[in-house]
Amino acid sequence: MKAIVGWVVAALVALAAYGALLYSLGGSAERAKALKQDNARLSAAFEQGQALGTVKEKVVTEYVGRVVTVYKAGATITKEVPVYVSKAADASCVVTRGFVRVHDASAANVPVSGGPRLTDDAGSGVALSTVAATVNDNYTDCHANAEQLTALQAWARGSHAVTNSSP
Repeated sequence: MKAIVGWVVAALVALAAYGALLYSLGGSAERAKALKQDNARLSAAFEQGQALGTVKEKVVTEYVGRVVTVYKAGATITKEVPVYVSKAADASCVVTRGFVRVHDASAANVPVSGGPRLTDDAGSGVALSTVAATVNDNYTDCHANAEQLTALQAWARGSHAVTNSSP
């Protein structure tokens, strides 16, 4: 953004210098009028660029704060898993290999590979508390992605409003 602002400022200075040169050399009224119009367009483009930068900065600032809140909430829930899923619950609930296969395929968004197996009903060795923590992590990532999408939508709406507003 700074590079664009620098370029626009340099262009404005160059155009002003060029206009002064034309004027001092007795340039025609048409050239002066065209130069004035060019300067007005460049000035408007510069102001629009500043407004777009403001939209971006506001959206990014809000997004970062919301995502930090999402991940803090997820971490808090993960710390509470042992409170709600005890060692006794881990010992009494067998998480099957089939469940783990279905969960992992769902997380990767791919079909469960190889079809049903005879070993799907066997214990996987994965504790119920591990399942709870994993599901929490997945939902935390989902909420962070939702915040990212919300921020992108806000940026698009704000950018559209700036670029389509009347001067």
